[in-house]
Amino acid sequence: MESVLEAPVELTLAQQVMEREKQYVLQTYARYPVVIARGKGCNVWDTDGKKYLDLLSGIGVNALGHAHPRIVRVIREQAGKLMHCSNLYYHEYQGKLAERLVKISGLERAFFCNSGTEAMEGALKIAKAYGNRHSPEKNELISFENSFHGRSLGAISVTGQPKYRKDFEPLLPNVRFVPRNDPAALEQAMSERTAGVCLEIIQGEGGIYPFSEEMIRKARELCDRFQALFVLDEIQCGVGRPGAFFSYQLFHPPVLPDVMVTAKPLGAGLPIGVILTNSKASDALAPGMHGTTFGGGALACRVALECLDIIEELLPHIRQTGAYFQDKLRQLASQFSFVKEVRGQGLMLGIEIEFPCKHFVLDALAEGLLINVTHDTVIRLLPPYLITEREVDRAVRGLRNVFRKAAKAARN
Repeated sequence: MESVLEAPVELTLAQQVMEREKQYVLQTYARYPVVIARGKGCNVWDTDGKKYLDLLSGIGVNALGHAHPRIVRVIREQAGKLMHCSNLYYHEYQGKLAERLVKISGLERAFFCNSGTEAMEGALKIAKAYGNRHSPEKNELISFENSFHGRSLGAISVTGQPKYRKDFEPLLPNVRFVPRNDPAALEQAMSERTAGVCLEIIQGEGGIYPFSEEMIRKARELCDRFQALFVLDEIQCGVGRPGAFFSYQLFHPPVLPDVMVTAKPLGAGLPIGVILTNSKASDALAPGMHGTTFGGGALACRVALECLDIIEELLPHIRQTGAYFQDKLRQLASQFSFVKEVRGQGLMLGIEIEFPCKHFVLDALAEGLLINVTHDTVIRLLPPYLITEREVDRAVRGLRNVFRKAAKAARN
């Protein structure tokens, strides 16, 4: 009897995309089985047409949501004029963006790059150069346990989580880590050898843990005492995310850093990072000591200028909607004993669960929500700044279903 050949199985578009990546893309990401096709506002749709409420916004990048009409218009206009010309020449928008950021931040000079990691790498070079100008012995950096500053060798050298460091050691020498809210430990760690102190006012990847105002002011005072640079990482917790342009502006009076780095929301989806400095820090870099090919291009800078205009208009909304979201999450948390804490600032929110909960991401996908779990036990929510109270209610309904499923599984 003749064998019957089986007809080849035709893959869906989503399956084709995933199989192609498995074959050709370096497998460094643990992706979830969703292929995003398009977005509008706070929502995205996959290739099968399913709609999701985006509560992660590209890990804080798409802060103005998707396809914002003002951003789309500026991209179209500028792409037809000039996208890139290299830093050998001037263009119209880099100086304008630097001026705007200097005035917003209270600092004095800006250097543009392509990402938060690059900005942090540049900040570390500034701290090292600053230390060397004072003394060859002034070469120590201090960071904090549970911190995260990026993926380059320099950035992970000051990242206080062993899981990011262990496969790449030995890293930069002379880095010390201290507990997050322990002023005495920081004071004990610092000396005349300290070149810089690196700090996230709200630890993002570490689980949405805010620093106390007491700790921030103590760090500033100690940096002044020991002539060290105070370096703030506002890559995730800045550019509007906390309800102010920058987290250090939440304090009254603000606690100004010597160096501040930021990136994620600044380009509304386009890659851009920036180092902002005061004159004390900027004087450490002479011409030729640092540079970039793509940083500060015309397209990215013009989009960032428009993005800042929109964010400035949205700051009251971020504060109001963030407070509403936190209140609704705390009400939800009170219904489930396994929720330990809700914390955050503005639209940077974390829900700590008493057990590892990475499976919640898939459960949330089934509910039409894009979320993230960081530090194994913390649901991280970084929604677009445009999110409405109605969309917050939708998010809380979906999370309630995820939590009910977990509670039912625990009973069984």
